[in-house]
Amino acid sequence: MFDDISLFIRIVQKRSLAAAALDANLPSATVSRRLKKLEDKLGCQLLHRSARKFSLTAEGEVYYRAYADLVQQFEVTSRNLSSDVHQLNGKLTVLAPTNVSVGILQPMWSAFIGLYPEIQLNLFLSNQTKDIHQGHVDLALRVGPQEDSLLFQKKLGGTSTILVASPDYLADQGEPDGLDALEEHRIILVNTVPLWKLQYCPDGYSDKHRWEEIRPQATTIIDDIGLASQLARDGHGIVLLPVSEIEKELSEGALVRVLPEWQGAKREIFAVWPTGRLLSARAKCLRDFMQDFIAKNRILQGHIPL
Repeated sequence: MFDDISLFIRIVQKRSLAAAALDANLPSATVSRRLKKLEDKLGCQLLHRSARKFSLTAEGEVYYRAYADLVQQFEVTSRNLSSDVHQLNGKLTVLAPTNVSVGILQPMWSAFIGLYPEIQLNLFLSNQTKDIHQGHVDLALRVGPQEDSLLFQKKLGGTSTILVASPDYLADQGEPDGLDALEEHRIILVNTVPLWKLQYCPDGYSDKHRWEEIRPQATTIIDDIGLASQLARDGHGIVLLPVSEIEKELSEGALVRVLPEWQGAKREIFAVWPTGRLLSARAKCLRDFMQDFIAKNRILQGHIPL
């Protein structure tokens, strides 16, 4: 019905059915039929139809005054929204995990800001999963598949997880010769992964049929991967960490692999956004930019440096 009201307002403003039809790119017969349909619905005549004269009825005058401003506001708002959705400028609000964002993904954010200076990136970092449905969040970066059925999710990549410790710790405590021997060692546990699901991967090749689950008896439990890595470097025990967080430490020898024939479950990275919400050009641009950046990073495609 709103479309017919809008057409009636256009007829009045153009002062003829023919001019309104031309402006709306519609056949004159269609405009006349829709006007008649609106009048029938309202139960009154809105226009005096005459080849020589165009005029509103008393009811038409009341109806026009009631809806003209509303229709104009609707059309202006619609144009602005359409422009906002399709333009690569304006505000873009994104949620992302802290550790990966200030670590291996830091160059990605910098490159995006440099390439799209007209986009105001509002980036909120937290290692706690925030509700994307609250507020005006356009896009979120999440680790692990999401169980929320009200979210679209697109896998961008993933990083391997491995057991590591400092050389000094292993020199002092010895290297475990199997998973059972981990019981004799000090364990640093990241509390978001209380259960270690380990896959047997001799010579780097995964045996999909052999998995072991361990619930380690931790000597230290922590909720931050960065600090867990630091504690391992300081010689406080063995820890299961994503390679993306310890690439530098591995290359410098500050951390070394423990039981290298075993790997933890991959930490998959997803872009997520709410279903039922139109993804703006800005959000699509960032999503595609992230996908391209992550696809070119070997660590974020599961590679483990030797």
